Amino acid sequence: MNEVLVSFPQDLARILRVSGKELPKTVRIYLALELYREGIVSLGKAAEIAGVSRWEMMEILASKGIPLQYNEEDLKEDIETLERLL
Repeated sequence: MNEVLVSFPQDLARILRVSGKELPKTVRIYLALELYREGIVSLGKAAEIAGVSRWEMMEILASKGIPLQYNEEDLKEDIETLERLL
């Protein structure tokens, strides 16, 4: 994955109540949450952006009160995957 470097105001770590070392991961999580909430990215892509597993992303979403977006297309994909595996 290609990366882009972004500068943030120095006091962002203080505002988010994280150490400077934790800031990059925290910002990635917040970005992933908002992109997912807006329906711009899938759960898997949000997890990739945040740098966590899908299960961890689901836990983060739940902790922030963001409901899972699960539609008919997701169900079809899950059924196809299960059929392939069984």
